[in-house]
Amino acid sequence: MDIKEIQSLIKFVAKSGASEVKLEMEDIKITIKTGSETPETTIIQAAPQMGIAPQMQAPFTAAAPANNMPTTEEVDAKYITVKSPIIGTFYRKPSPDKPNFAEVGTEIKVGDTVCVIEAMKLFNEIESEISGKIIKVLVDDSTPVEFDQPLFLVDPS
Repeated sequence: MDIKEIQSLIKFVAKSGASEVKLEMEDIKITIKTGSETPETTIIQAAPQMGIAPQMQAPFTAAAPANNMPTTEEVDAKYITVKSPIIGTFYRKPSPDKPNFAEVGTEIKVGDTVCVIEAMKLFNEIESEISGKIIKVLVDDSTPVEFDQPLFLVDPS
């Protein structure tokens, strides 16, 4: 794991709203604690060898089939699911008098805000990590969402 991957992990944890994340791999142990504006990072090299290193799950994975999708293979090959990185309340727009961040048919780019998730009175903008076209919004506005819950189906082509 290089320094850019560690910095990327720190940014992801800071955006997710998690207070502490521990990651242990074959030769590295990382603990990231957020309790203030800047995350603390502790890195200890030469951790004891483990049988199998834990796998980190990417926030975007192949889509699960929806009712109107033809087959699992076609969905897995064609669409990507944008999932919630945190627990909170899902909002499609920045405020009640503003338009939605993303509608069905909207073209999104990497870094575009697709929604906001409120967690403990903090509004976290959720940015897209892929480019493509929104095919389906899977969550109603102002509803609670769980970690890793599917939010949008995106066609990356």
